[in-house]
Amino acid sequence: MGWLALDEGYEISLVEGRVAVRRPGGRQLKALPKALRDHPEVDRLRRLAEWLGRHEAACAAQVDTWMVSSLPVPTELLARVWPDEAWQAALRDLAVVPDNDPDEVGFLRDATPAGELKVVNLDGETVRLSPRTVTLPHPVLLPDLDDVREFAAELDITQRVEQIHRATWEKPADPEPAATEVHDYAGGVFPSRFSLAARATNLGYRVSGGYATCKVRDSGRAMEAAVWIGEPYWDDESATGALNWHDEEGRAVRLAEVGPVAWSEGMRMAAALYAGRRIEEGGDVA
Repeated sequence: MGWLALDEGYEISLVEGRVAVRRPGGRQLKALPKALRDHPEVDRLRRLAEWLGRHEAACAAQVDTWMVSSLPVPTELLARVWPDEAWQAALRDLAVVPDNDPDEVGFLRDATPAGELKVVNLDGETVRLSPRTVTLPHPVLLPDLDDVREFAAELDITQRVEQIHRATWEKPADPEPAATEVHDYAGGVFPSRFSLAARATNLGYRVSGGYATCKVRDSGRAMEAAVWIGEPYWDDESATGALNWHDEEGRAVRLAEVGPVAWSEGMRMAAALYAGRRIEEGGDVA
């Protein structure tokens, strides 16, 4: 944005999300002068910066939801939000798959008002597509994911919403028929239940009762992955428990019935929680 002149002989603007100040036409100052700290225009810019930050986070969260759930997104919607810099940053360079050609994977570069998408396909060609909807596929659903990642690296692609380089877990081919829990990341010890819950929250997961949870829509079926983190009012040492999945009615889902995206996202959550465990010399404390 441009620079706003103040009567005090300074100019202010938002630079990289923060209030910046300079003398008219001069160099940007390193710190806000004392005379401007309570200035109403400075306060307005601060509040605008806070709103923009929340807006950027909300856009990224919505795009992440589309991707994790593999929901079809209308091309017209992408075209309408693209001029917004926050939406554009969240969407740019994501892999998209058009509904009328599921083999045409490309990295999104532009969305025109006419509803046309410009993508770079896996042959390195820039093409224009006009599908009714596209999906932003979860990486576990992409064939030849390693090749896609290598090509993305060649293009120097950086994604605001983690997709191509998102950590993935492949579901075992033959889980126990009656099993409903995974214990791979159980037993990670934390100093308190509060610290474990705080880690879950900071990672973007919901804490409900004694569980850290994440919702996923896989093959049209909604379910929730959950990791036990301890009783809500327990103040002492706590540890990660088993990972399981539940359907919309709260019923446990057998591992054999868990889809590839739900499996990968549940394991991703469990692994991320476990990674913050307390470690002492000689190995884990469990």
